[in-house]
Amino acid sequence: MTYRQAQDRYGIQGCSTVLKWLRKYGQLDWSSPSSTRTCRANMPKMPLTPEQRIKELEQQLAESEVKAHFFEAVVKVMNTEFGATLTKKQLATLSRKHKRKDSQ
Repeated sequence: MTYRQAQDRYGIQGCSTVLKWLRKYGQLDWSSPSSTRTCRANMPKMPLTPEQRIKELEQQLAESEVKAHFFEAVVKVMNTEFGATLTKKQLATLSRKHKRKDSQ
């Protein structure tokens, strides 16, 4: 397909846009749609800028805070409705009880 045909077919007015696109993607095998997916999967990701990394980390922090609040609410409901204590035992109390069992 020439760039004129691509312009006419897709209604693109700028010829340089079509020429750049054909130069970039014209050599690929377009017979199978999975070839574009594999090309993207094989390409290494560009390293994030510090601002992008900070934004990503802030999003992860917000998600983890929401999860923590959710699990705290679940523990409260379990305590009030079912009387089950789901609090984590302290390591020091576990080791003391373990030592007592061993000595007896």
